[in-house]
Amino acid sequence: MTVIREDDVIDSVADALQYISYYHSPDFIRAMGRAYELEQSPAARDAIAQILTNSRLCALGHRPICQDTGIVVVFLRVGMDVRWEGSRTPEAMIQEGVRRAYRNRDNPLRASIVADPAFTRVNTRDNTPAVVHTEIVPGDRVEITVAAKGGGSENKAMFEMLNPSDNVADWVIERVPEMGAGWCPPGMLGIGIGGSAEMALLLAKRALMEPIDIAELAARGPRTKLEALRLEVYRRVNELGIGAQGLGGLTTVLDVKVLDYPTHAASLPVAVIPNCAATRHLHFTLDGSGPARLEPPSLDLWPDVAWTADASAQRVDLDGLTRDTVARWKAGDRLLLSGKLLTGRDAAHKRICALLDEGKPLPAGLDFQGRVIYYVGPVDPVGPEVVGPAGPTTANRMDRFTETMLGRAGLLAMVGKAERGAQAIETIKQHRSAYLIAVGGAAYLVANAIRSSRVVAFPELGMEAVYEFEVRDMPVTVAVTSDGESVHAEGPQRWRGQFAGFPIVAQ
Repeated sequence: MTVIREDDVIDSVADALQYISYYHSPDFIRAMGRAYELEQSPAARDAIAQILTNSRLCALGHRPICQDTGIVVVFLRVGMDVRWEGSRTPEAMIQEGVRRAYRNRDNPLRASIVADPAFTRVNTRDNTPAVVHTEIVPGDRVEITVAAKGGGSENKAMFEMLNPSDNVADWVIERVPEMGAGWCPPGMLGIGIGGSAEMALLLAKRALMEPIDIAELAARGPRTKLEALRLEVYRRVNELGIGAQGLGGLTTVLDVKVLDYPTHAASLPVAVIPNCAATRHLHFTLDGSGPARLEPPSLDLWPDVAWTADASAQRVDLDGLTRDTVARWKAGDRLLLSGKLLTGRDAAHKRICALLDEGKPLPAGLDFQGRVIYYVGPVDPVGPEVVGPAGPTTANRMDRFTETMLGRAGLLAMVGKAERGAQAIETIKQHRSAYLIAVGGAAYLVANAIRSSRVVAFPELGMEAVYEFEVRDMPVTVAVTSDGESVHAEGPQRWRGQFAGFPIVAQ
């Protein structure tokens, strides 16, 4: 009988979460490198270059790939012949591992988990509790798969009870455009088919833990109907032309994974869950000999890609920004922002708009008039950093506040990721404002453009406080112009159907 020690589980989980915070897996690096080589859309190619450059910087600097270091999901498979040594339950061991990983002094990870989710939403401060799925299996080993799932991609999960005669591929293709770009493509799709409602979603999540191998599958050809379904969905999703960050391009998904389970004769439950460009998961086995040994990937795995600003990029002085300058921006223009901007996410927006609606003043020193806001919740800094990784959050969560922020607070422009809703675009047009996007999945690269940081308001909100950043040459793209033109509408339309027949070359 194998004895699994408590400390080995705790140390292994903590080490794994640190590991995946700054190392992409080799299969992901190869797939993203290949997508970069094949991409023909200049905007999408630039975004992928930022993601790859960011990935290598994080591997070298041991800093998070994305500022959203995720909700931890653990799949625990316990052998029936295992004996535990320690005072904690296996789930409590995992929670302690999460706590230690996210409080690591050398590489603190952002605490994003809130308790009392329907009401007070108070941050737990250490990213616990993780979501743990436990299975008892034959054997004398403990297998653990650890994942850190970002909120932007998790929020795009979809589920439906189809009729048994419905076509699963058709349903997925209808759903993917509804996801928009908030899940930070290119990434993966996990599809779960069958079982019960909750089983379909669990299958979709489990599927995302499998390695990327679509190129090898395409080269040898499908051997099962599920493999044929993978290839069909992969081709049809990429034919949509959504592309990297929703800018339009050839690669929207790097792979599609499908798992199924027997279901009721009257049912066809189907779920799809995307994984973003900050795909983070790791599998290891404990055999009683000690904690898991995690070998760093070779830096030779990364393609020779070093992002630099496009020669056509316009430099913008935020401290002297005018509405006339904003009006000259065109959809797809690349900008390099320098000067001071404010930050804010959901919680800060809710407080600010409540104060304005009640006719109350904003906190001392908080003035949005003629300013630009960046939707971000950064990681805490370490060493000489002024701020940790600070990539954009999904902008359409702030759509409900846009009229107040533009009309009453006096904002001039906004920076986030992914598309805005129709009403928000109309509001931007009415106020002759603009919406810009930074690349999701390039948080450390973006943070390198931030030269100073200070909290301006609501410090008790932690990462959701309002900061003032001073930036130098922060790369962004004009996504919505003052005329209401949207790159997220035009880009995919331009590239729709161009993936058709594109060769898949095995690695």
